[in-house]
Amino acid sequence: MKQQPLFSAFLAILLWATLASLGVFTQRLPPFLVTAIALGIGSLLSIRHYRQWRVPFKVLATGVVGIFGYHALIFTAFRTAPPLEANLLNYLWPLLLVLLSPLFRLGNLQWQHLVASIAGFCGAVLIVTQGKLQVPATLPSGYLFAIAAALTWSCYSLLLRKLPSFPNSVVGFFCLLSAILAGICHCLFEPSVTPNTSEWLALLIIGIGPLGMAFFLWDKAMKQADPRQVGVLAYLTPLLSTLLLALSGLGEMTSTSWLAGALILGGATIGSLKLKPRQRLTTLPTSQ
Repeated sequence: MKQQPLFSAFLAILLWATLASLGVFTQRLPPFLVTAIALGIGSLLSIRHYRQWRVPFKVLATGVVGIFGYHALIFTAFRTAPPLEANLLNYLWPLLLVLLSPLFRLGNLQWQHLVASIAGFCGAVLIVTQGKLQVPATLPSGYLFAIAAALTWSCYSLLLRKLPSFPNSVVGFFCLLSAILAGICHCLFEPSVTPNTSEWLALLIIGIGPLGMAFFLWDKAMKQADPRQVGVLAYLTPLLSTLLLALSGLGEMTSTSWLAGALILGGATIGSLKLKPRQRLTTLPTSQ
């Protein structure tokens, strides 16, 4: 059944939507430090199955490039381009998930998936920019890093089904190695900061949820669900993130946000449609 994998994808998306709210409590901390600590915590979720972590090198390399590579690229994008535009370009990854599926031989591109993805991306544009997007005359180089981040995550997600079979617990090893690399980047490029008690609590929650369990759920979803449907569903992330910020008093839902929500939910509905294949018409012999 496809319902359970899609539900796993939705849970991962819901966990990622909490990052903006939780990030309020870690704003003082450098991003690589947050990533290193949170991924280290996330890796502990499957540490009891460490004996299953022996996998082919290409599996390990793909996982580390996917998780660490994505975060390294998006952090670089935020530092070298306006954060709003960089975040918007980052949301190209659900669209790429749909568009690249045929290249990975994971399903043909059908009109409802394309329409749903475009509607979802338009909704993301509205909810991220609140209708106030300004394109500069000279595009910052950071835009390329944001696009590369989106491409990295979409390709990693699609490759999860194409790689040799590996246990879900191996995602913990991906997180551990990515945490080590993020820690090295922190030591090389960021100032040393010691988290306080409230920041440690936020890091613990982030490590268990959006930078921990979410990756395990995503691995399960991408191995079993239709990536085109998952890509459309992924546009719920900015909508749910904005809703959580509003509910927690850290943001608000404007008329633009509600319009964006309508586009995203409408796209998700269209993308979930299963069209019946056209039946070929046969010409019956006529009697004279």
